[in-house]
Amino acid sequence: MANNTTHIIEYKTLSHILLILLSLTVLTILVAYLELGALTLTVALIIACVKSFVVMSNFMHLKYESLLLRIFVAMVYVLFALIVLITFIDYAFR
Repeated sequence: MANNTTHIIEYKTLSHILLILLSLTVLTILVAYLELGALTLTVALIIACVKSFVVMSNFMHLKYESLLLRIFVAMVYVLFALIVLITFIDYAFR
């Protein structure tokens, strides 16, 4: 983002983001009470990743940044998913 540009988010958009984050938080709490077995943690991590994406794209203005920076952030998500997958595979075959 250039230093001389600002991105002002409207209150209507901020209220939608608030509702999205609150609903995802409620969904996370509901998933914790369900008996999904090994999938409980997986679903909770997926919801947490979606929430972090919403926060980064809107409050950290990631959607206004260059393509290269967005690719780097996507690579972090992929790396996180690989680490979690490798950990689950290691835990499953012990």
